[in-house]
Amino acid sequence: MGTKILAVYSTVVTTVLAIFALAGFAAPKVQRFDEIDVHRINVRETDGTLRMVLSNHARLPGVIERGKEHAKADRPYAGMLFYNDEGTENGGLVFGGRRNANGEVVDSGASLSFDRYDANSQIVQLAGVDDSKNHIVGLILSDSDATSTRRRVLIGHDKEGVASVSLMDRNGRKRILLQVAADGIPSLSFLDANGKVVNQIGAAQP
Repeated sequence: MGTKILAVYSTVVTTVLAIFALAGFAAPKVQRFDEIDVHRINVRETDGTLRMVLSNHARLPGVIERGKEHAKADRPYAGMLFYNDEGTENGGLVFGGRRNANGEVVDSGASLSFDRYDANSQIVQLAGVDDSKNHIVGLILSDSDATSTRRRVLIGHDKEGVASVSLMDRNGRKRILLQVAADGIPSLSFLDANGKVVNQIGAAQP
């Protein structure tokens, strides 16, 4: 009789364990949160290659190339950094803004940028920066190589309220300038390689 009870007990225990095991395999792997506070999130491939970092200012990494982080640069902002298939930084969305000890607004604004492969230089940048030192509001398209980066297209406006489109040659020299001044007067200027206006339509000067 005792043997039969032991056999039944063993069967029941085995069945219960099997049910729990199957339930565990069937449980969804996705975890959902209503709210989460973090300082930094790293997104990696299955082999560990870093693909994206979402971070506060203090934990934002220095420049990473092929998985190796270099000395941390002066990056006074928080944001999101993108990395290519090799674990090299190739763009990001960053933002910041604060006042210094003198009450001046510094590092204020945001920038979305994309880098040229293996060059660590921005070829596309959408920026909105307006502080005590910088005013960069617009879209910037650039050329780059191993030694330098040169602006080719700039669409934006300056602190004086002049909206403009600038087209540069491959050496970064402004050759065509389309602008509307703060008073509403438009102009189109053509410049030589030395920056001298050779032809102009409209009254405003570059």
